[in-house]
Amino acid sequence: MKHFLKDDDLTVAEQAEILDLAAKFKADHHAYPALAGPKSVAVVFEKPSTRTRMSFDVGIAELGGHSVVIDAQATQLGRGETVSDTARVLSRYVSAIVIRTFGDDRLEELAEHATVPVINALTDGWHPCQLLADLQTIAEHKPLKGTSIAYIGDAAFNMGNSTVIACSMAGMHVRIGAPEGYQPADEVLARAAEINAETGGSVLVTTDPIEAVSGADVVSTDAWISMGMADTEKRIEELHRYQLSGELLAHAADDAIVLHCLPAHRGEEITDEVMDGPQSRVFDQAENRLHAQKALLAWLLKEQS
Repeated sequence: MKHFLKDDDLTVAEQAEILDLAAKFKADHHAYPALAGPKSVAVVFEKPSTRTRMSFDVGIAELGGHSVVIDAQATQLGRGETVSDTARVLSRYVSAIVIRTFGDDRLEELAEHATVPVINALTDGWHPCQLLADLQTIAEHKPLKGTSIAYIGDAAFNMGNSTVIACSMAGMHVRIGAPEGYQPADEVLARAAEINAETGGSVLVTTDPIEAVSGADVVSTDAWISMGMADTEKRIEELHRYQLSGELLAHAADDAIVLHCLPAHRGEEITDEVMDGPQSRVFDQAENRLHAQKALLAWLLKEQS
């Protein structure tokens, strides 16, 4: 059973194959009705969502399928039913399970007991669907292999981890600009080193945001304060020099593009000048969640056939 729990659950070749398929779906939204029947997909939310919910709901419909969007708090999951029992039941009803949750342990337990593909729509540790969309967006402007991406701000959680791994798989040169305590874990960097030995990519971690951004082809950031985080004032104080402003962006390549996975806290991690500026591809990136996830679903279901 093939699941997509984190970025390197795909091989380098499989990642490229899905990105090629995503481009085809963007050119023709109904290119391949992989869920015709209609087949159903459960889309489970234990965290609030806008883009994930909309992109999966619309994408499943465009694939000819039926999405069952589930607020976990309105189900027995919210009353203490085990994840393993839920996995066994949902597998009897649907062709795939998408889940947006908190700890990676819940995702892993779901996948262990499911008999259909499970897709990580975001956990505390990983955001692999977002990175497929990010890579699709970058590929629309630049070749992936050899391109440099600077990720600025809090890189210790899902977006930082997935950026390091997914972009290494694509043969990119990743630069993390983050203060100590906000950098990717050693095991993430070690895994990236293994991948880069195959792909020719690289990872640089620095506390200097200018060093990270200098000459970069892509500059990416994310919100500093995610759902449920405490010590918000302390975080803002420690991260304020990593704000993606026009002044910082000026150190990147002249044709650099800007990414942000949204939602943005405008005036914190990114300024309006950059978010709405000519180098921003933020809303193309949001759109590409639709196409990349359709490609992922179609590919996973083909792998199970």
